[in-house]
Amino acid sequence: MTGFEHRTQRLILRDWQDEDWEPFWRHLNTPTVSRFLGGVADAAYRARTRERLLRYSHEYGHTFWIVQRIDDGGHLSGEILGWCGLKRCNEPNGPVGDFEAGWRLREDAWGKGYAKEAASASIDLAFRQFGAPHVIALTVEGNKQSWGLMERLGMERRPDMDFADSASWAKGETLIVYRIDREEWAARGAVRPRSRMDG
Repeated sequence: MTGFEHRTQRLILRDWQDEDWEPFWRHLNTPTVSRFLGGVADAAYRARTRERLLRYSHEYGHTFWIVQRIDDGGHLSGEILGWCGLKRCNEPNGPVGDFEAGWRLREDAWGKGYAKEAASASIDLAFRQFGAPHVIALTVEGNKQSWGLMERLGMERRPDMDFADSASWAKGETLIVYRIDREEWAARGAVRPRSRMDG
């Protein structure tokens, strides 16, 4: 495996491979998972998503990485759980250029702490490896599961930063913003990440 790889206790966050896309969409392009993310994606949307995630990785060295589970022996289980990672905010009405954490996991991976584990690692990487001064996360008011995780990560609700949707995934709703600064994250005693950059 080449490129970016970061291990947590149970997960690996890593670069995309060609064979990842089919199982990713098969497990995550469902009405339940995509309820607050613009709905089930058609082929054109899936192609655009692939292009932009690979572009983020090329331009910035980070993206929404594949999340894969590690088995009890410390090996990849082969089970892709979803994505999690970092992009630069590119919403025209939002804080363009800010480091933005995001995640999307398959429904049968919910409720097991995987999203918090992966998101925590991503935020830690933003500060320790990529030099972010702060990290934001975006969602809509109705997605309590998403903003609930943001709060458990120690992120602060910032209504002064909310902005009008210009992205199809939000379906015209106001995007609400959570944020955490480097100093606030350091005060939480985050663990230094184990990561590898091969290429």
